[in-house]
Amino acid sequence: MKKDIKFPQIENVFVSVVKDSEGWKVYLLNRHDKQLDTVMVTSKGYGKKDGTEQKTSVLRHMIPQIEPGEYALIEPIAEEVFHLNNEYWVSFYIAGQLYDKKYIFVPETIIKDNLSFIPELKLEGVLHQ
Repeated sequence: MKKDIKFPQIENVFVSVVKDSEGWKVYLLNRHDKQLDTVMVTSKGYGKKDGTEQKTSVLRHMIPQIEPGEYALIEPIAEEVFHLNNEYWVSFYIAGQLYDKKYIFVPETIIKDNLSFIPELKLEGVLHQ
């Protein structure tokens, strides 16, 4: 059972939403000193607009590995869903140990005031720790 599996706290792995010349994109950053293996990411959006429940499709992504200090594109993201909770549930292995964490960008956090420089991507974005 999942409750019997020990999930250590994730450190130095981040999700970032950045804007480049093609639009907004979501990346997984590995600032850890070890390789991430068998990375699985589930993404979805949910919330309300004008009192009406809204949700996006659930998307699943698999990334075989992310080397230390590297990053991987998860998916493009449309500005039209920034008013929703945008959730990225990330699972991966480091040296055979399973890690698991949800990163949730709450409504209206992907805004100009929250942008910071993301060195790996050489772009400005919103970094979720």
